[in-house]
Amino acid sequence: MQSVETNPQNVDETIGVSSSQINGQDLKKYFQAGLTWLKTNQQIVNSLNVFPVPDGDTGTNMFLTLKTAYAEIEGESSTNAGGIAKKFAHGALMGARGNSGVILSQILRGFARALDEKEMMDAGLLVQALSESRNTAYKGVVRPVEGTILTVIKDVARAGEKSHQSTNDLSKMLDDILSAADASVKNTPELLPILKQAGVVDSGGKGLFFILEGISRYLHGETLEVSQEAVVTLSLEQMQESELDEAIEPGQDFEVVVDFEPEGNFNLPIFYEALERVGTSIQVGEGENLYRMHIHVPKEKKYEPIDLVMEYGTVKKVYIENLMEQMKDQKASQSGAATVKPPAIEAGQIAVVAVSPGDGITKIFYSLGLAAVIQGGQTMNPSTEEIVESFSHFPTDKIIILPNNKNIILAAEAAKHMSDKQVRVIPTRSIPEGLTASLMINPDGDLDAVVESMNSIIEDVDSGEITTATRSIVINGIDVKSGEVISLLNDELVGSANTLESACDNLLSAVDLDEKEHLTILCGNNVSKEQVENVLTHLKDHYPDLELEVHDGGQPFYQFIIAIE
Repeated sequence: MQSVETNPQNVDETIGVSSSQINGQDLKKYFQAGLTWLKTNQQIVNSLNVFPVPDGDTGTNMFLTLKTAYAEIEGESSTNAGGIAKKFAHGALMGARGNSGVILSQILRGFARALDEKEMMDAGLLVQALSESRNTAYKGVVRPVEGTILTVIKDVARAGEKSHQSTNDLSKMLDDILSAADASVKNTPELLPILKQAGVVDSGGKGLFFILEGISRYLHGETLEVSQEAVVTLSLEQMQESELDEAIEPGQDFEVVVDFEPEGNFNLPIFYEALERVGTSIQVGEGENLYRMHIHVPKEKKYEPIDLVMEYGTVKKVYIENLMEQMKDQKASQSGAATVKPPAIEAGQIAVVAVSPGDGITKIFYSLGLAAVIQGGQTMNPSTEEIVESFSHFPTDKIIILPNNKNIILAAEAAKHMSDKQVRVIPTRSIPEGLTASLMINPDGDLDAVVESMNSIIEDVDSGEITTATRSIVINGIDVKSGEVISLLNDELVGSANTLESACDNLLSAVDLDEKEHLTILCGNNVSKEQVENVLTHLKDHYPDLELEVHDGGQPFYQFIIAIE
């Protein structure tokens, strides 16, 4: 979607028909501006992760949600503001990813409901729309938490009401709303202690702020391109672990990575702007006296990034890969994951679908009798539409969804409400919970009875995760250094160590082992055979009473996912 990557001001210099009301085409430009600015600041939002784990993806989820929404209206020529808002909201719901994306889709749903096919939107209607956005968002969350994006939309709605008391000028109102959003985001740590402890603001609220700021910048004729303060430099370690390409853009055929030593007075923002004139999906990682540049470019430009880098420093290493070949290899790998064929589902039977982050985990799920597995998990949350499509073709109307990640539960619930089938969502927050729930699969059983059994059994498993810290931080009284191995138990940080063995000790010391007897260890794609063997030897020596079961999980980022039963 090429226009998403451009500044809306380059498309049409006309900002609106008046300062007091706008039509559907004006609203479309507002939405595009918000999307563009969110894309510009996507990595900033991603970096606002409470725990120092390599799965900060709020910015990505919100961007992909809006990107799908904009695709619904990109070719739309209607001037009806309500109609444009309705289509945009529908696209957001279908493309919603992660909790932040689902809540954002609900905000847009409320906004569209208030416009209700109105031809024009004026100040009074904007106030109503923001109020309905707030109400719909809060209703969509079972247990609303203050200090999140919900608080920000509430403060935004209140600011809209207050501003309208003194003006009908939409531009002035948006300035007031933006100021309120900024203040609300900055105050989130005062409402949510975990944010204050981690030294960050709420990522979802910050994402909403950037959307509103993008609209404001568009109205004031300011650039939506990458600015100096928006350039994000990752550490080389973070860059190597992160997914650099969410998708292959049309015409971007090659991935180019260059390691170089900068010379002279290296100016990163200027370098970044130069890269933007060459390609897309740009990342710059910094190490000790070394930078790594990543970019996607058309075939005819595949050597240009190298020439450009030579203007800024000494090239140390170059990688050039054909993106289309990478995609073929990835699809071949994914198709090979299901060496265990899923069962044939018949009418009237129960079909269970689950989300899996790795090929090895997918094989295990299929061996346990799942009807379908959706590839996804940390950093790659599936959309609402992808979840619906996973079971829509089954000849049965009895469906159970295992999201297996706390950030996918809301999308699964949204998928449930978008289907005419009898869909049940088991709120599995981890792969261990999903695997344990799968033990209760009974295709010919009573749907409610199977659901009850699954909900009951997941209470008996503790979920452990071992991964590498992406930044230094003190949280939960634990002093974490970037690059250390951290342990999480049921999503709570419980330790930081220098070795995998010590990290496992930290994890198990937080568990009442008198009540446990079995560990199922799922090994990630970032851990070697030797490392696994060393950890197993350590566990056998120090925890002889525990039964150990080891599988190749194939998950990214997490060296080990451990079910403790």
